[in-house]
Amino acid sequence: MDSKRLEAFTDGVVAIIITIMVLELKVPDGSSLRDLAASLPLLLAYVLSFINVGLYWNNHHHLYQLNPRIDGRVLWANLFLLFWLSLVPFVIRWLDDSDYSIGATAAYGIVLGMAAIGYFLTERAIIACNGKSSELSEALGMDWKGWGTLGLYAIAIPAAFYSRWIAILLYVTVIALWVIPDRRFARAVENRTADRQR
Repeated sequence: MDSKRLEAFTDGVVAIIITIMVLELKVPDGSSLRDLAASLPLLLAYVLSFINVGLYWNNHHHLYQLNPRIDGRVLWANLFLLFWLSLVPFVIRWLDDSDYSIGATAAYGIVLGMAAIGYFLTERAIIACNGKSSELSEALGMDWKGWGTLGLYAIAIPAAFYSRWIAILLYVTVIALWVIPDRRFARAVENRTADRQR
């Protein structure tokens, strides 16, 4: 089956997640910039979460740009990813309400880590549907970025019970890993275009 409906559905869910996140932001009680200080922890969680959700959306687009054919496994893996992403507004609210408690900081990592697993499963399901010689499989190669992400979350979650700030630093490290443009997908699209022009 074609991936267009799945992509449109995912776009809609991601848009709703981002909308819910921004609606969770509290307006400061006063009118000065000093009054904004009370909202800074929630703003920080919002910025981190917005970037994370945006990175998933961006990379999700690349997955289907290379391999438009999907099957039931891809649908379920994608739903698993969206389920965990939909919990992001909940955990950022908990982070704010609990003043970045140990439990909330660990839960934030669990949600993001499970979303990373969902993305990984979606990649694998697409490869299974399109074959090991598919463009996506060749573009990913050993997928060090994906494995590195899972490893960082596996370290960050238990680290939250020792130091919330180490866990948050590891969450930011994951973002930094993915904010750097991933040329693997762009090269695959360029190679496909070059092959068609020959």
